[in-house]
Amino acid sequence: MRFGRTFEEFEVGAVYKHWPGKTVTEYDDHLFCLLTMNHHPLHLDAHYAEGSTDFGKNVVVGNYVYSLLLGMSVPDVSGKAIANLEVESLRHVAPTFHGDTLYGETTVLDKTPSKSKSDRGIVQVETRGYTQDGTVVCVFRRKVMVPTESCVKERGGEQPGRPQPKSAPKSAPTPREK
Repeated sequence: MRFGRTFEEFEVGAVYKHWPGKTVTEYDDHLFCLLTMNHHPLHLDAHYAEGSTDFGKNVVVGNYVYSLLLGMSVPDVSGKAIANLEVESLRHVAPTFHGDTLYGETTVLDKTPSKSKSDRGIVQVETRGYTQDGTVVCVFRRKVMVPTESCVKERGGEQPGRPQPKSAPKSAPTPREK
């Protein structure tokens, strides 16, 4: 399974369709709201949302939608990233509701070799999230610093930052060995 790309593997104009999608549940939305201390009743209180909003039901908190789409893009875009440098823009285009299934796709907009280090480059991408019926709900652009192929090879292959033990750890003696 692919987990990210090197600088050379990105092609301007390429589109990566992220799969699988994720059906957003009420539990997902509420847990994210509670973890991030977003207690707005639009997301948590069905009675409030039904009687006091244009939507007539709870709306999934936008930062969860963004986070989910960002996560979906990791295997295709930033799995080998040295750093996520910048989120240039983030737009919530339409609401997401409990029970919607989100899908995402990312387009490569630009790529630039690093000016200071030859073993990396900057890739600019735009990710779009849409629901099961094709409604676009979220669009964001970001810049990601990724390694070159030579950097990955120099650091030991597909998992360049993964440390390897220098020697097998010593285990505690078993009762029989004492």
